[in-house]
Amino acid sequence: MDTDGREETSPLRRIAAESLVVAGGGCALLLQIAHPAIGRGVAEHSDFANRVMDRFHATMVFLTAGLFATPEEFATVRRRVNRAHVPVRGTADGAGPAYNAFDPSLQLWVSATIYHTMMDLYARVHGPLEPQAAEEAYNEFRELGVNLQVPPERWPATLDDFDVYWQDMIAGLRVNDATLAVSRQILYPRGVPGWMRLLLPDVRLVTAGLLPASVRESFGLPWTEKQQDRFERRMRLTAAVYPRLPARLRHASRDAYLRRLRRAARARPGATGHPDPSSG
Repeated sequence: MDTDGREETSPLRRIAAESLVVAGGGCALLLQIAHPAIGRGVAEHSDFANRVMDRFHATMVFLTAGLFATPEEFATVRRRVNRAHVPVRGTADGAGPAYNAFDPSLQLWVSATIYHTMMDLYARVHGPLEPQAAEEAYNEFRELGVNLQVPPERWPATLDDFDVYWQDMIAGLRVNDATLAVSRQILYPRGVPGWMRLLLPDVRLVTAGLLPASVRESFGLPWTEKQQDRFERRMRLTAAVYPRLPARLRHASRDAYLRRLRRAARARPGATGHPDPSSG
């Protein structure tokens, strides 16, 4: 799959090109819906139970387009996202806080969960980036925020500032009954292919293991010493095997999403799909 070659010099694009990042999707989604306003918006405007894979793929198309597609290709995806977000809004009432899919503070949290989960997984498997490369990757993602509808100035100014923001946000996350129901749709999806159902126990293990302990407990996910040991062994095995795979395999997800985007754009402009309100 042809890209513009920027990943050779871009820490962020080198990381985002890895199929490994797909494994963090469940963790990012749960962190997003644990935000009270986002959780309410998803519960009232989403259908994870019947379309979890469609929504997951659409989210990945959006992120891939923001990093690797041409400006024209990304514009097609962005128009679709904007149209989908128009009705996603609600006023504060007894059911919960106000929400609006165009609220920059909510979009920032959605983008932050994608960034943090991606970087966390990469560090666990490849080892942490050198400080200069880590700061460069963060600044690249801030600039990408323009595409993800979060202006760079809305992001914390430095990586250290982002760490403070992250911890503050984690401390304020809350899970209610509606959000809990959505989380079960994410973790136990219906209508997935048979081969994927076989992987779901491992997906749930990795998802729970990546979550901060307080968030994992809020979602009622059991976590024992045995599960922690299984998670750590899974990460060690992945770290031993995954980096040695050929690049065509490690980049297969990115290339597949670019093909999906381009086929849809050629067939019907604007038909690339759109992410769930929690995902862009």
